[in-house]
Amino acid sequence: MSTQIYMTYIPLPDGEGLSFYLAAEDYVARHWAPADDCLLTWQVGPSVICGRNQDVAAEVDLAYCREAGISVFRRKSGGGAVYADSGNVMITFIAPSDQVNFTYHRFVEMLLLLLRRIGVEATHSGRNDILVEGRKVSGTAFYKLPHHSIVHSTMLFDTDATNMSAALTPSKDKLQRHGVGSVHQRITLLREHTSASPADLRRLAQTSLCTSERQLNEEDFRNIRKKEKEYIIQIP
Repeated sequence: MSTQIYMTYIPLPDGEGLSFYLAAEDYVARHWAPADDCLLTWQVGPSVICGRNQDVAAEVDLAYCREAGISVFRRKSGGGAVYADSGNVMITFIAPSDQVNFTYHRFVEMLLLLLRRIGVEATHSGRNDILVEGRKVSGTAFYKLPHHSIVHSTMLFDTDATNMSAALTPSKDKLQRHGVGSVHQRITLLREHTSASPADLRRLAQTSLCTSERQLNEEDFRNIRKKEKEYIIQIP
């Protein structure tokens, strides 16, 4: 499948909460209505991102998250909970198409291309995982808006495995389906397979996949911040 496409890179400010970045991808797809594909990348502090229909209390240790200062959010795409921190690279692909499956597979091909370019041979497995040597380095999720599809992914570079294992509490049945006894056993970190850094991957995504750039303006920022509350989960 060809990955030679015309794509616009949208730089985002560092240091925002994950709710800002989730709101930004939604806002761009709904209101900019770009004719070209768009790419966004970012990194966040310790966060748990739950799927649209997920039972948060069943798969997230909310008490641990509260004590450890881990923020909890709910995205608009499906799937299970994932943990992210500054050791992750978050990537979003927005396409002016309502063909979600086609858009999703294009995005996966781009991720595999990026990984090959930093010396990592990865494969796509199942519905939404990217694996290196049989262990997960990236999970993806997607959802559809009128006339646009959004696919987003997290790349595990140097994630805090202690926080990940403690914050996420999937059922034993779910772990057994993957042949592991814990969340940590199922994943591997890209730092074990490449000398590239998260910043290297973000630069490579922009320079090798995108042909133009578009900046958010002050009105865009105001509108994005209004949408942030749609993603925040209050921890009891």
